[in-house]
Amino acid sequence: MTSILKQLQDSVSQALVAAFGAELADTDPLIAPTNNPKFGDYQSNVALSLAKPLKQNPRAIAQSLIDRLQLADMCETPIIAGSGFINFTLKSNYIGELLRKIQADKRLGIEPTQNPQRVIVDYPSPNVAKEMHVGHLRSAIIGECLSRILEFIGHDVLRISHIGDWGTPFGMLIAYLREAYPEALASEQEMNLGELSTFYRQAKKRFDEDETFRDASRQAVVELQAGDEKTIKAWKIVCELSSRSYRQIYDLMGLSSIIERGESFYNPFLSQTLQELDRLGLLEASEGAMCVFLEGFTNREGNPLPLIVKKSDGGYNYATTDLAAIRHRVREDKAQRVIYPVGSEQNNHFAQIFQVGKRAGWITDGHNFVHAEFGLILGEDGKKLKTRSGEAIKLKDLLNEAIERVRADLKARFIAEKRTETPEFINESAEVIGISAVKYADLSQNRTSDYRFSYDKMLDLKGNTAPYLLYAYVRVQGISRKGNVDLKKLSDAKITLAEASELTLAKHILQFEEVLKDVEKDLLPNRICLYLFELSQKFNQFYDQCPVLQADEPQRTSRLILANLTARTIKLGLSLLGINVLERM
Repeated sequence: MTSILKQLQDSVSQALVAAFGAELADTDPLIAPTNNPKFGDYQSNVALSLAKPLKQNPRAIAQSLIDRLQLADMCETPIIAGSGFINFTLKSNYIGELLRKIQADKRLGIEPTQNPQRVIVDYPSPNVAKEMHVGHLRSAIIGECLSRILEFIGHDVLRISHIGDWGTPFGMLIAYLREAYPEALASEQEMNLGELSTFYRQAKKRFDEDETFRDASRQAVVELQAGDEKTIKAWKIVCELSSRSYRQIYDLMGLSSIIERGESFYNPFLSQTLQELDRLGLLEASEGAMCVFLEGFTNREGNPLPLIVKKSDGGYNYATTDLAAIRHRVREDKAQRVIYPVGSEQNNHFAQIFQVGKRAGWITDGHNFVHAEFGLILGEDGKKLKTRSGEAIKLKDLLNEAIERVRADLKARFIAEKRTETPEFINESAEVIGISAVKYADLSQNRTSDYRFSYDKMLDLKGNTAPYLLYAYVRVQGISRKGNVDLKKLSDAKITLAEASELTLAKHILQFEEVLKDVEKDLLPNRICLYLFELSQKFNQFYDQCPVLQADEPQRTSRLILANLTARTIKLGLSLLGINVLERM
């Protein structure tokens, strides 16, 4: 179903051509939803933008357009406001008919894109040798959300985790494995080496205290890079131990199936990547290292800044790996859009590798490589979120605390209400609400900003929080249970919108597609959060002002359909954010 905004844009575009000629066919109609109902539902200021080139009064231009608009079935007669704004007010019967159509559609009338692309979203990309910590939270949440949205819109999405599985930390862990668990290397059977945190902590202690062990760790890295068979076996054991650890977090967070490609995956392509840069004349020697000198980046002396791609000792770095990944993603994966949800502290790094990718001809006008930057997670004191000892908080601990807080709150509330619930119900509810609250608190912020992490705020039943939205959804399910109504089997009835709160809610439901299209472009999920929060508010106002089960027919069925569409929109919107719903709370 064509969105309301698109229909208005097409109509105004046609009126522009009819009024002023074909040369205005590509003119942006400049239509947007209004913020104030007194200005109608949508507004165009295209007449003001054309006043100078057409050398006409904007109100006269606006009137010329209105005279040629074909919108009688859709809108009341458009009104000229102020210096030449055109205000559009939708007809209630038109809105009701649109709702009736989307009621029967699993996608709520949202059509897949006509221009699907192959998209890669690079997340959450942990370092395999270490436990996932709070620093990985935003990448995981934002990356999963963007993947779901783009996939729903109709793009072919590859979720690729560019994991750090190479380098010194692995040498340290391999050396410790050889020392503490030699039987793991001698046996073909899988070894249970315990939690990664314990394994890593013991290895790090040996590395810090024992110079001989440090030398053994460095030697293990050399052997690893040389492809030594026994070292590779030890490396695989460490990788498996690490993978087991962070996959528990993936499951807890409800992340989709992710393709893992470690730095090791790109090792065979590193020399080829540098050879190609050299053939293109981009590679230069500087103090024993091989570099690409960047345009627009200078050092303290004002000289061009080099991006080192091969160190003076002959080793490669993560810039080299990232360049090989760009080359592979374009040529082998056939990606047209690549999105990196990574912290803003890496702005320069991505600007630099994207520049090299463009100069090498890998990134062309047909490719869109995007650093979807995000800010820091701060504690309630406004400082970077850390433990009291100054260490990064383990992601598993952070998520489990959210769940435990919800579980304690639910138990207390059920006791106060003298309500009996099974442990299974309490545990499921605590996990859904706790994880949802953490995700939503992140996604409801503009991703480019820092935000303060507060369990109290994110778990609040009031305000722009996950529990508030979950409760709005549950409220509709409560109507269904109370009235013994199967919302899935509501008749294809006419929807009447007589009350102001009904009309307001209905209009908002129909704006979801426009919000998704905005997020497709700017990759800002907080737009969906704000939309869902406002939808929940409008539903609660409707529910408080308009009887549903007590209403007479046909109004009763009409309002049940409106309530059901609200719940379905909330459920769909939350699912795109990576959040599950509950049928009762």
